[in-house]
Amino acid sequence: MRKTFFLAASLAFSVSAQAQLLDIIKSTVKEKTGVDLNNPPKTKTTSATTNVNTPSTPSPNRSSSVNLNNLTSTQISSGLKEALNLGVNEGVKKLGVTDGFLKNEAVKILMPEKLRKIDTTLRSLGMGKLADEGVKLLNRAAEDAVTEAAPIFTNAITSMTITDAKNILLGSNNAATNYLQTKTQSQLFTAFEPKVQASLGKVGADTVWKNLISKYNMLTGQAVTTDLNEYVTTETINGVFKMVADKENGIRNNSVMRTTSILQKVFGAQDGK
Repeated sequence: MRKTFFLAASLAFSVSAQAQLLDIIKSTVKEKTGVDLNNPPKTKTTSATTNVNTPSTPSPNRSSSVNLNNLTSTQISSGLKEALNLGVNEGVKKLGVTDGFLKNEAVKILMPEKLRKIDTTLRSLGMGKLADEGVKLLNRAAEDAVTEAAPIFTNAITSMTITDAKNILLGSNNAATNYLQTKTQSQLFTAFEPKVQASLGKVGADTVWKNLISKYNMLTGQAVTTDLNEYVTTETINGVFKMVADKENGIRNNSVMRTTSILQKVFGAQDGK
């Protein structure tokens, strides 16, 4: 019992001595530095905030950004028809001249896929000039035939309805071209095929290609044939649509290409997209 009493007294003295020592240290620190350890300064906690610029989500379609209220149905129709007419006329004009297809890499007609092995074989045998002549004449036939497109396109553009025009304006960058293709594809092929056939004969492509295929078949012992008329007809039509699509895309996205007031007004309505 007495030992317990002395142990408790010893602990109490120790704690008291430590407290006195701590008070002396605090006093000395305050005297020397002015810092009161009994009332330490509060530390300001700043939370770092990161500004994230969230890109605005594009509208799912053009209708949310095109202000049709400022356009009449007649204006929309006129603007789309004018854009298509420009595309067709400029496209046909550029393609329907010497080298219009041949020197334009976007629409140049290459050797038919079925006959490309002919090209490789002839070049390996030193007959590259003959192969080049065959490709050149395919493009010459297209250049000669493409003028047939204009009146067919004109008829399709004239028959465009108000509803067609609105849907096209709110559509993709080549919506007008797609409309035109849907309306004219079969008519174009029917009109082009005899013209291309005549053009192949006119520029001498049919004779050259018979010679090409004959030489290849003789050298390889194979029998290769293809319908050049159908191939050139299809490629010619594709070339025209490519040119029209390029023009449409330019008018939609480049105000400089809107050369008339109606184009500026109609396509200006979709600039905020």
